[in-house]
Amino acid sequence: MHRTLLVERSATLRHVLSKLLEMEGFVVTAVASSQEALAALDIRGERFDGVVLEWPLRTDPMTDDLLTYLDSAKQRPLAVVVLSEMADPAQMSWSSRRPRTALVLWQDYMDVARSLRKLIEARFELGSWLDEERRENAVSDIRMLFVDDSPTVRGSYRKLLSRHGYQVDTAASVEEGFELACSGDYDIAIIDYFMPGSTGDELCRRLRENPVTAEMSLAIITGSYLDRVIMDALAAGAVECMFKSEAAALFLARVDAMSRTIHHRRSIEKQRQRLQGILCSVGDGVYGVDNKGAITFMNSAAQRVLGFDTPEQYLGISPRDLFHGSAADGSAIPEGDCLLTAAYARGEHLSGWQTSFWTRSGRAIPVECTVHPLYIGGEREGSVVAFRDVSERKLLEEELRWQANHDALTKLLNRCYLEKALEDRVQRLGQGDTRSALLYIDLDQFKYINDTAGHSAGDRLLIDVGQVLQGRVRATDTLARLGGDEFAIILGDVAEEEAAQVAEEFRRLIASETFVYADKRYNISASIGVALIDESSDSPGEVLANADLACHVAKEKGRNCVHVYEPESDKKRAMDLELGWSSRLHEALEEDRFDLAFHPIVAIKHVIAPTVPGGQWEIPEEQVNHYEVLLRLRGADGQVVMPEAFLPTAERFNLMPAIDRWVLRRAVEELAIQQAAGRSINFSINLSAHTIADPGLANEIVRLLANHGVDPSALCFEITETSAITNLAAARGLIDQLRALGCRFALDDFGSGFCSFGQLKNLAVDFIKIDGLFTKGVVSDPIDRAVVLSIVEIAKASGIRTVAEFVENAEVLRYLSESGVDFVQGNFISEPRNDPHQVAVCA
Repeated sequence: MHRTLLVERSATLRHVLSKLLEMEGFVVTAVASSQEALAALDIRGERFDGVVLEWPLRTDPMTDDLLTYLDSAKQRPLAVVVLSEMADPAQMSWSSRRPRTALVLWQDYMDVARSLRKLIEARFELGSWLDEERRENAVSDIRMLFVDDSPTVRGSYRKLLSRHGYQVDTAASVEEGFELACSGDYDIAIIDYFMPGSTGDELCRRLRENPVTAEMSLAIITGSYLDRVIMDALAAGAVECMFKSEAAALFLARVDAMSRTIHHRRSIEKQRQRLQGILCSVGDGVYGVDNKGAITFMNSAAQRVLGFDTPEQYLGISPRDLFHGSAADGSAIPEGDCLLTAAYARGEHLSGWQTSFWTRSGRAIPVECTVHPLYIGGEREGSVVAFRDVSERKLLEEELRWQANHDALTKLLNRCYLEKALEDRVQRLGQGDTRSALLYIDLDQFKYINDTAGHSAGDRLLIDVGQVLQGRVRATDTLARLGGDEFAIILGDVAEEEAAQVAEEFRRLIASETFVYADKRYNISASIGVALIDESSDSPGEVLANADLACHVAKEKGRNCVHVYEPESDKKRAMDLELGWSSRLHEALEEDRFDLAFHPIVAIKHVIAPTVPGGQWEIPEEQVNHYEVLLRLRGADGQVVMPEAFLPTAERFNLMPAIDRWVLRRAVEELAIQQAAGRSINFSINLSAHTIADPGLANEIVRLLANHGVDPSALCFEITETSAITNLAAARGLIDQLRALGCRFALDDFGSGFCSFGQLKNLAVDFIKIDGLFTKGVVSDPIDRAVVLSIVEIAKASGIRTVAEFVENAEVLRYLSESGVDFVQGNFISEPRNDPHQVAVCA
């Protein structure tokens, strides 16, 4: 494993980069300052294979010392990756000049590990580099051709030049000199002017005109000073005119000056090649245009994306004519409307512009462009354009938008979309729109099938019913799944009698279906409530509540029937129902008729997969020590009432704070009992939105823990994403207070809202509980898999652990184990039990 020094001031970025490098097998020492980095490199004597550092935004002496130290002969064998927001000339120069160095932009930070490994594993010998440095600063690598018809002159100058480190070959005539120059790799040619048959200026001219020898540095040497000789030599391409009568020291000084020019030219060429290499290695496409808008260069990434094979296919051609003159639909973009063309012409900066480029094969790709005007010597020489193919990002954005408006199980529109559509319908009523209606559909046999045949059967039933309804709705109707076994349909342009008739048709349609699962047949039916959307509708929420109430009335009538909302009688019925539940909840609190159930949350690393196909998954009993606390209500007849039956009423009558406190008090008492018995367990407790907003809650929890002597770290509080967003300031305050005490927090139902990832920046939570809708579909649905993998990746980068709910079968558990989820919870692991230390695990 390669030892790596990471230098990054930001603690968050240090954590992210450390995790990224460690996942790729690097052993990381992370420091926060250049001073610490120098100490690690020099004082401690530790051996590192590579360094990753962020290029400083501002210069300071310690950072300059670090960069100088890394550029020293002792540290040049060390691989260095420089991270920067954007490449400027100083960074490019330092990175391209120093061996074994790469510049990576922050937007491509995932490439850091790959770049560092490539640099470390490349062959590099310190001795060979030092030899190269010495050669570069000496004259021994300068090859010279001396042309003179006199053997004694040739011999004396060859000895003089050789003694001073030059590699010298000689020729006796213009023809011999030209032939030798074409066959060898010479840097300098010194040519006698007066020679038999032809003069030296003729050889200079021929060497300049020949592509093989055109870059040689040429000098004329003569025995007499004549203005015509000097003028002819300079006109023919010589850069020096020397005289045989001058002192040897002056002659050598002239040759040394020519050598330094050659070394400088070589250095510039090497710098150009390095910069070209960096340009070609950049992942984004880059091309340049001149002031007339014609392409001057294009890197390999741009050629690959656009489909160009050779420079002849694009050099000197307008990019608008080649690949950005048409919109994504193929329609031509008028030149005056092309923002990129305007930016080229005016030398304007353009950042983050999204458009479409067309490949040579005729395929449109979405790209994001940045245009920078190019200035050389203070003069604008055109523009440089960087672009990236954002096809995958666009696809993911489309998937997330789809997910925000659709139900993950049935693929129908979801409650969020339906509420927006209802709001639009109600608003359009005042603009002369025709009346419409809302159907609220509740399946009558869902709970029975779900409980007896399993959750997979229940899911299959919901999918089948969704498809049946989808096959009947009109183009002007809106069908959505509200959640659980409830569906809704907005009927456009219908009167009251028509709405009731259409609802009856849907009821008969569902009743005519037979659900078959595992060779068993089930008759199904639905209760349907109808609410009109007309001038009397005050809000979309009122319409939805009216339809929901009408559906309840339909169920009370015996199920499998339709009821149209009747304002007077149904409102009274609803009030009686709500008041009845409210009274029962008050009595339950006073008479202590609530119970707790405990649902295990198990670290996935402790779940042992079967060794044979079809074998049982196992969890060591000692590893089951974390439970979510669930609430149950004991009815007057002793029957257990599940929370979904009474919690909506509790929320409407503001009873949730009292119920949450009852749960909290009993959970802490149970923790104290378990700890007194020597058992180390942890509880997760749900808090409602109303409870979170209570400013006295934190102090009350502190007193409760102190009174029972319970370790605060044994409590984890779960808050839903929706309640956290609704009460963001209160949620943050509560989290900060209780986390300082040692309690932990989980963000529940994560992923159910479109802004989920953004909440991680606002809430310091320890766990993310992935919404069960995504968990249940990971085996069969690619969108659910993509969402789960994204949540896991973001959580790991943020140092947050993940919990997957609704693990109902072995296939889901196996996939979650492979995807990196930390904890699992669901009936396949264990059903909720009344006693936390007597839980059977793995169904």
